[in-house]
Amino acid sequence: MRLKDKVAIVTGANSGIGRAVAEKFVSEGAKVVFSDINGDESSVSEFGEAAIFVRCDVTKSKEVDELVAKAVEKFGKLDIMVNNAGIGGLGGIVDVTDESWNKTIEINLSGVMYGMRAAAKEMKKNAAGGSIINTSSILGSVGFEGAIAYCAAKGGVVQLTRSGALDLAKDKIRANAVAPGFIETGMTKDVLAASEFNKFVISSTPLGYVGEPADIANAVLYLASDESRYVTGTVLFVDGGWTAK
Repeated sequence: MRLKDKVAIVTGANSGIGRAVAEKFVSEGAKVVFSDINGDESSVSEFGEAAIFVRCDVTKSKEVDELVAKAVEKFGKLDIMVNNAGIGGLGGIVDVTDESWNKTIEINLSGVMYGMRAAAKEMKKNAAGGSIINTSSILGSVGFEGAIAYCAAKGGVVQLTRSGALDLAKDKIRANAVAPGFIETGMTKDVLAASEFNKFVISSTPLGYVGEPADIANAVLYLASDESRYVTGTVLFVDGGWTAK
């Protein structure tokens, strides 16, 4: 039980990577707040007293503050915050719309900042500090045609994580990011179903296959656990070797 007696929040926990992370945390002994803009309490009923569901729109800082407050009200403290909620965003530098740009930045970058800020305020009360993990992407470190807003937001998450780690180190609060490659989720289902794009992804990934949500959950578990107590301000790439090239 690598997270025994820990309390965690996972945003975007109703599906995909977030769901895999939250379920992994429960299996490792944590009390977990599954949070998402979709879903309800029935989505966590199988976990009994180990989990609750809290609806939250991460683009609204007040709702994120309330999310943290509800976690503490239910479980007494907050040890781990996983800022995972996110969306895809298509559009290149010429054709990206204002609407698409703003929505992508608000969810994928501002939402992460709101989560870090709210969690840090609460974790400062813990003598042992805490662990904040943000979901970036390989596209936060390398460019990708036709995804200008997504790349900008995920690159921003990297720098947000590093700067936040420096701000919070004195309080024993660690901040790290995980950067997935292409993972089979509902968000990537359609693009990966396209034969030519699928071939492109496979050929661009040295290990030669697309990852699964469990691959990311295992990495996040490490960053959440005390095994990574000397790790902060880093980005852990889980990408089958994509960024090694």
